[in-house]
Amino acid sequence: MNDNEIKALISLLDDDDAEIATHVEGRIRQLGSSIIPFLETEWEGSFNPLLQKRIEEIIHDLQYTSVLDRLYGWKEGGAMDLLEGLWIVATYQYPDLSIDKLRQDLDQLYYDAWLKVQTDVHPADQVKGLNGVFYNEMKFAPNTKNFHSPANSMINQVLETRRGNTISLCLIYMMIAQKLGLPIYGVNLPNLFVLTYKAPNGVQFYINVFNRGLIFSTKDIDHYIGQLNLKPAPIFYQPCSNVDIIRRMLRNLMLSFDRNGDKIRMQEVEQMLNSLNDEADNLPLSDFTQR
Repeated sequence: MNDNEIKALISLLDDDDAEIATHVEGRIRQLGSSIIPFLETEWEGSFNPLLQKRIEEIIHDLQYTSVLDRLYGWKEGGAMDLLEGLWIVATYQYPDLSIDKLRQDLDQLYYDAWLKVQTDVHPADQVKGLNGVFYNEMKFAPNTKNFHSPANSMINQVLETRRGNTISLCLIYMMIAQKLGLPIYGVNLPNLFVLTYKAPNGVQFYINVFNRGLIFSTKDIDHYIGQLNLKPAPIFYQPCSNVDIIRRMLRNLMLSFDRNGDKIRMQEVEQMLNSLNDEADNLPLSDFTQR
């Protein structure tokens, strides 16, 4: 369809004949997200609140379908780029968000850290150096005032406000560290997402980003798991995959909407999560019991 045909089709959305309007809506949905700019133009020029509401619903559904498609494609493509996965999650609420802008923001953080973090020192000193930059100069910190805000799971918002939840802070810290060449990865602990420094030479320890980069050991994890009356498992000690990370991010986002009483968005995010899940997945608890 050319532009004029699309505009003519959209103009029929408020046809007096309900059957025609329903048929037109179905045809519009078939055309997919490419038709959204035309719908937005029609919304801006309309003085009919019922038509505007109908257009808003169609646009949301088309954008949501696009998010699901991108998320599934990201997983099936190997989920190699974590930032892309975070960007897809954020486009659920910010559909016009540019991934290039996110890359630029992250690159700037890396450059700022590169100027001040020594990487030719003991691993613990590397982490302490990054801690100083991340918390004291970049001013990243837990969003303790609005811990259950959905914004804490939106990478663009966390980069802008420097406030986030456990996993979002961990991921920004981790991506900066990896750009610096540090072998730092995510670990799925129950109720708490942490990082591990795991070098090829066997050096391994853990980092609690939510607690200003506190360094701790395998024995500390043993004790933590014991307090929860759980049996030790590799997932509690070793790096997790990018898909595991985005799953956990989505579970946090789902619970954010649930805590805020937004059942519709909670269900939509649950569907996003299901698009990444395998039947055998055994996901750890979310980060919401952590303070």
